[in-house]
Amino acid sequence: MKRQFLPLTTILLVDDEPDLLSGLKRSFAKRLPDIEVLTAKDGNEALAKLEQDDIDLVLMDIMMGETNGLEILDQIQAVRPQLTVIMMTGYGTIELAVDAIRRGAWDFITKPLELDALARLLRKGLERSALLSENKELRSQIIPQASVPGFIGKSLPMQHFYQTIKTSADSGYTVLIRGESGTGKELCARAVHLLSDRREKPFVMVNCPAIPEHLLESELFGYKKGAFTGADRDHEGLFLQADRGTICLDEIGDIPVSIQIKLLRVLQEQEIKQLGAVKPRKIDVRIVASTNANLERKTEEGSFREDLFYRLEVLTLQMPSLSEIADDIPLLSAHFLNEVRKELGKTKKNLSAAALEVLCAHHWPGNVRELQNVIRRAFLFCSEQEIDSQHLMLHSASNGEKGSGRQFYTGEEVMPYKRAKDSCLDSFTRQYVHTLLSKTGGNISQAARMSQLTRAALQKILRRYDIDGEMFRA
Repeated sequence: MKRQFLPLTTILLVDDEPDLLSGLKRSFAKRLPDIEVLTAKDGNEALAKLEQDDIDLVLMDIMMGETNGLEILDQIQAVRPQLTVIMMTGYGTIELAVDAIRRGAWDFITKPLELDALARLLRKGLERSALLSENKELRSQIIPQASVPGFIGKSLPMQHFYQTIKTSADSGYTVLIRGESGTGKELCARAVHLLSDRREKPFVMVNCPAIPEHLLESELFGYKKGAFTGADRDHEGLFLQADRGTICLDEIGDIPVSIQIKLLRVLQEQEIKQLGAVKPRKIDVRIVASTNANLERKTEEGSFREDLFYRLEVLTLQMPSLSEIADDIPLLSAHFLNEVRKELGKTKKNLSAAALEVLCAHHWPGNVRELQNVIRRAFLFCSEQEIDSQHLMLHSASNGEKGSGRQFYTGEEVMPYKRAKDSCLDSFTRQYVHTLLSKTGGNISQAARMSQLTRAALQKILRRYDIDGEMFRA
């Protein structure tokens, strides 16, 4: 298996055990050779290093002698709220780790540490840091062009997508964001919030799979003092934190059915009932949910409630895959080249015509995130001023043989046949209909004739994929 290169990044290890720090440094030198590792023995030293150095991720123990990791986390959140922080905890303090997530940590890992699992978690955390950095840069450079916070792209599908985001944001309705990994679903959720009339109110992002199932209900809805053993105080929960604002439930397809029932009540009644409370409590929260799962299949299998699915699907935003917006690949590539140049403090490099042709022909199963990593690797390992096709280091598994189509595995697992087939069919249908309606200027009758479909059949496809023909009219 080829090595998956990380961009040049820096992580900070914070722990009061010198042996653990030195052991982790040795482990990372082997498992994560492309990162720089800094260490701090306590919270004060960690905060000082955050001021001095450009840190991409913090791995910190919760219990460090007299130092409380949660208090240090609060101080980090005050100065760098977007920083990816992963907490280390013993098996007996899982509740503290969940409290850390509520206070802004991205994830946690339990001791004793399993080093391969920790390395995988750090890679995911660094990907998040890179994406947030990209989004920040895009907001500062691209907002005047796209007028949608954080997005870049001028292709026709993206212009249609921008209009859909704006319309959805203005409506105030529940939004379901669907799309493949790496397409920017979290960025889309934030854009919906920032373009709505709730923009000055809280935006709460909930990574549902990161919270253990037995704690998810209390974290979402809160609890009263004495509701269960260990509940020594009232806890308002994430929905109340988002009151009058927006809450985004990321990967909603993975939540248990018991929580789905309670979410249905929130959507129907606009109220929550905290654990241990006698009466429900009214709230004013806009729900945005995101998923890369096939919810229709989950409803058929019984793992996702059909009534909740239809409550969530008031407005659906389908994130375009990079293959669908291939016209934007030159623009995105130029942006990422400029970004990595500034990150590394190097002189400018350009893409050759041959390299650009290869990029535009690639299938991009990892979408925009994969393109960004390819550009970073090419910039780093190309010693010349012009990056040619041989410098791109595209994974042959995602290219395949000529005509092989999309990549049908993620990590080391092969995608099930039906899922792979559905993925190809959905991508083809969406791209075909976009091209068809672009050619006809949104004229459904003309599009039906050109495609040799009946008007009713074409309209059924448009409804299924939530495509509005009016958006293609001049």
